[in-house]
Amino acid sequence: MLKGKQRAYLKSLANNLEVMSHIGKEGITDSVKASIEEALEKREILKIRILENSGLDTKDTANTLAEEINAEFVQAIGFTFTLYKKSKNNPKIKLPK
Repeated sequence: MLKGKQRAYLKSLANNLEVMSHIGKEGITDSVKASIEEALEKREILKIRILENSGLDTKDTANTLAEEINAEFVQAIGFTFTLYKKSKNNPKIKLPK
């Protein structure tokens, strides 16, 4: 579970990130989960956009996905949300205590 300071730090990192993945009408498919997990292992923090015509709720989708892949939900703004997951092999982001 992220503390307030850690979440704020991750939000500041996410400001400059480009959206790396999209979720469409099919929702959270196995291939979407796999690609997001792979990207999180490399980058640790990831911005994901839900396509507007998908009919999905951003926060619900973000929390469901985070739970399914053991990641941390950082924030949601509009149709975009940010997830964080510490890399097993190559951790880069040092969270404040």
